Amino acid sequence: MCSRVLITGGAGFIGSSIALALVKGNYEVRVLDSLTSQVHGPSGDSPTRRAVEDVAELIYADVRDLDAVTSALIGVNAVIHLAAETGTGQSMYEVGRYADVNILGTSKLLDLLLKASHVERIIVASSRAVYGEGKYVCDYDGSVYPRPRHESDLESGYFDPRCPRCNGAVHPVATDEDSPFNPISVYGITKQVQEQLVLLCAANMGIPAMALRYQNVYGPGQSLTNPYTGILSIFSTRFRAGGNVNIFEDGKESRDFVYIDDVVAATIAALEAPSNVTGAVNVGSGKPVDVLTVATMLKYELHAGGEVHVTGNYRNGDIRHNFADIQRARNIIGWKPEVKFEDGLHRFVEWIASQQACADGYEHALNELKSRGMLK
Repeated sequence: MCSRVLITGGAGFIGSSIALALVKGNYEVRVLDSLTSQVHGPSGDSPTRRAVEDVAELIYADVRDLDAVTSALIGVNAVIHLAAETGTGQSMYEVGRYADVNILGTSKLLDLLLKASHVERIIVASSRAVYGEGKYVCDYDGSVYPRPRHESDLESGYFDPRCPRCNGAVHPVATDEDSPFNPISVYGITKQVQEQLVLLCAANMGIPAMALRYQNVYGPGQSLTNPYTGILSIFSTRFRAGGNVNIFEDGKESRDFVYIDDVVAATIAALEAPSNVTGAVNVGSGKPVDVLTVATMLKYELHAGGEVHVTGNYRNGDIRHNFADIQRARNIIGWKPEVKFEDGLHRFVEWIASQQACADGYEHALNELKSRGMLK
């Protein structure tokens, strides 16, 4: 059994939660993190960083720093690779940064793992973004995987994708792991390449590896200052500041929201799986929730005075729907989600109430998108 674990990107939301759970399970944990200001604030002194420092060794370094990663690998027998830039919208105009950190960083880590014969298992954080729109059903053509939505449809207010064969209407179904890669953002492309690099190279090295395709992860510890990722944190920050929440499209776009405790449990189950268990699995709730419902529930839970406005605007690189088929995770790592969205949202709001109100960077993020022609 792996007992000494390195978590790259381990001072962030997901990584710190995994680190704390592993320590409770008597693992020895080492964390490598660059403490980027977008995630951890200008000083890098975020609550998640402080939580990790209390229980684990923290190495402040970039995953592309070969010397630092070499040191971080000493003595560990498992790696959980979370280090990555995140955010679909931002990735579309910061292409070099996302490719450099996510792809080059992973490549350098794998170069070093070739020399680390003591590593017995690798887990890489993949993403639902590798699927793009994911799986749909057409009444005439059966299961299909739509291409990016037509600009003319979006401009006219028709937001659903179309059948790639007959151009007719489709409806979403749970996306399974056998669905083809179909990313429509730079971020999604980099996560696909990360996943493929790790699974291919690990197999060649004889190291069992798994790619966990996380859906929309939320819960206590989520960054409330990063306006580029996590609509729950973005909306809650807006509401707490007394502002209104603007929703793109018609508000019926949906996502699969999975609570952080369930994500931690899935990651540890993958870490502890038998050596013959490898490959990619979805980690989600298996149920879609539309964005208008999310905003309305948050407003109610927060007793907020702000309004929810459905704008009809749309953003390049966004998808319409995606929710996960989670049967494979049940079958091969014995995991299933335990927290319903309503309960998880309540816990999230309770945690928010204990946090200091922070600056709202949402308008700045929107203006960046507008200035680059990404928001229509």
